[in-house]
Amino acid sequence: MGRPATGTVLEDKRKRDTTFALRFSALGRKRYQRFGRRSEGCDRARAQTELDNVLADVSRGLWRPPAVKLETPQEVPSFHRFATGWLASQATEGGRRGRGLTEAARADLEWRLSKQLLKTFASIRLDQISIEDVDAFRRAKVREGLSPRSVNKLLSTLCAILDLACEYGHVQRNVAHGKRRRIKAEPTQRSYINRADHLAALLAGASKVDADARLRPGQRRALLAVLAFAGLRHGEALALRWGDINLAHGTISVRDGKTVTAARMIYIVPALRDEPSSHKASVKPEPQELVFATSHGKPLGASNVRRRILGPAIKHANQQLTKSKVQPLPDGLTPQSLRRTFASLLFAVGESPVYVKGQLGHTDATLTLNYYAKEMDRRDGEPERLKALVEGRVWTHLDSKAPDAATSTGDEDTLEPVNSGISPE
Repeated sequence: MGRPATGTVLEDKRKRDTTFALRFSALGRKRYQRFGRRSEGCDRARAQTELDNVLADVSRGLWRPPAVKLETPQEVPSFHRFATGWLASQATEGGRRGRGLTEAARADLEWRLSKQLLKTFASIRLDQISIEDVDAFRRAKVREGLSPRSVNKLLSTLCAILDLACEYGHVQRNVAHGKRRRIKAEPTQRSYINRADHLAALLAGASKVDADARLRPGQRRALLAVLAFAGLRHGEALALRWGDINLAHGTISVRDGKTVTAARMIYIVPALRDEPSSHKASVKPEPQELVFATSHGKPLGASNVRRRILGPAIKHANQQLTKSKVQPLPDGLTPQSLRRTFASLLFAVGESPVYVKGQLGHTDATLTLNYYAKEMDRRDGEPERLKALVEGRVWTHLDSKAPDAATSTGDEDTLEPVNSGISPE
C-alpha cells in the first residue's frame, strides 16, 4: 500500500486581504492550488476541508490538474493602426530626453508616416510585411528621386516602429533591420570658413544688414560673431541671456543644451570682446532678457536667422569680395558652419583637442577632431592672418597682395580690431 497523500494549507497575511492556498503532492509532482481570499468568504477551516477532499481524490487516483485556460490569440494590428499609436507615444515620450517631440520633429515624423510609409504599408498587417516589401519600398523611393539621406530616414522610422512591434509580440523579427537596407550616400561636404578675409567679410556684411534694419541695430553682426568666435550651437545662441555673458571676466555661460556636457563656460577670444558690448549698448537690456530677440523680446526663429541675417550677410560679403577680386564665400554656409569655423580657428592657433572639445561642449575629442577640425588655408601667410583675427586684429582691406604677418614691418596701422571688419563702401 502506497504512502498516504499529504499536504498543507498556506495562509498569506502579507497583504490587507489574507489569501489561502493548498500545497500537496500529486502525480509525482508538487502542486500549488489557490483556494480564495478572506474577503470572498474563505477561512482556514474551509481551506482545510477542501484540502482533505483533494487528498482523498489523490489517494483514490481521481484527482486531475485543473484545465489550463487557453488565451485567445492576439490580433495583429495593421501597420496604420500600430504606427499611429507609435507616433502618439513619441509625441509625449520621444525626443532626446524623453520629454516629447518638438513641433518641428513631430511635423517631420508625420510627413514620413502620412506621405511616405502609410502609402505603402497602411493596410498591411504587421506580421505580413516582408523583407521583399521593405526592399521594394526602398527602390521605389529612390526612383521617385528622394535623396539617400531621406530614404534612410524613412527606413529608420520603419525600423523603430517594427522594433516596438517585436517587443509587443506582434512580429517575430524586424524585417527593416540591417545595414544592407540602407543606401550608401556620398560623404557630406561640411561647409566652414577657412580664411581671415572671408570671416571679416561676413561680419562686415552683417554690419550692412544691421544698417538696413529699423530695430535692434548691431544684433545681426553680434549674433554671427558669437556663432563664429564662441562656437555656440544655433539653439544655445538664441537662448543666451545677458546674464550669461560676463564681459568683465571674459566668459559666456551655457546653461543647458543637447548633451550632458553642453553646460559649459566659454572663454571669450579677443576677436569677440567688443561685439556683445556694442550690441548691449544699443539695447540697454536687463540681465534676464534674451541677447538675440525680436522687437517684442521673443526668441528669434531658426529660419529667421538663416533667411534674414545669415543669407543677406553672405550676399553683401560676396559682393565686396568679388569687387576686391577675392573668391566668394563657400557655398552652403549655415550657423553650424560657423561652429565648425570656431573649432578650426582654435586648432589653427594651437589649442589642444581637450580644450577645444570643452569649448564646444562635446563628450568626446574624437568627435571634435573628426567632424569639426577642418583644414584652414595656409597660403601666403594665412596662418598668421588667422592668428591675428583670433587675437582681435584683421586686415582692413581685401587686397590679396597685402604683406603677411611674417614679413610685416611691425607697423600696427596695417591691422586694426576685428570689430571694424572690412570697411564698407
